[in-house]
Amino acid sequence: MNKLFKLMPVLLPVSIIVALSFPALALGVRFDIWGFRLALPLLAGAALTAAILLALAGVGLLAALRRQQKKTALQGIWIIVVLAVPVAMVFSHGLKASQLPVLYDISTSWDNPPPIAERPEGANPLQSAETNRELQRAAYPEVTSLVLSQPREEVLARVEQVAKTFGWGNISVDTETGILTASDTTFWFGFVDDVAVRVTALAEGGTQVDVRSVSRVGKSDLGKNADRIRSFLAALRV
Repeated sequence: MNKLFKLMPVLLPVSIIVALSFPALALGVRFDIWGFRLALPLLAGAALTAAILLALAGVGLLAALRRQQKKTALQGIWIIVVLAVPVAMVFSHGLKASQLPVLYDISTSWDNPPPIAERPEGANPLQSAETNRELQRAAYPEVTSLVLSQPREEVLARVEQVAKTFGWGNISVDTETGILTASDTTFWFGFVDDVAVRVTALAEGGTQVDVRSVSRVGKSDLGKNADRIRSFLAALRV
């Protein structure tokens, strides 16, 4: 235990470096300093290192409190504070990934999904109804078409307005087909997802809105595309 007490002053700066590595690795991907295929295993290694440091800090803290060594106890507390948030975030993402289907292409309609604009070489291929329909229905049953009472032209204008409010890029609107295409970039990693919104006038009156959101990289979107569609449709209802 004395060896652990001697290590505590060293573990604190190491913990700070490990904690800073999480945003640094993510932002490195965003700004094209390195690729996500390099960053993801390094993030996993950082998470494992952080978990080990947390365990050592916890043991050291309990022992220091028992021996009334306030300085060592304070160092243990700081290590836990520094690492708790990034470790909790990584493991919550891991838990979320284990509970969600492996999907990266989400649509409110798989009978006739909105067409996605031309995508860059190397992007994920678009998924099919045969692959996604049942998995998506089980995971995101609320992701369905939205019907509004307003006329098609008014809804299409509102769709463009909401897309701009959400900060989507590369927005293009085809008034003849009623289709808006755009892209959205995630905050930390800068992953680009492609989005298509189709506005259709219904014969019985009103307008139907369908949205499709597709990740360019990664085999699982961790629910990001479904969240994007839900948020967008909720904004249209207001």
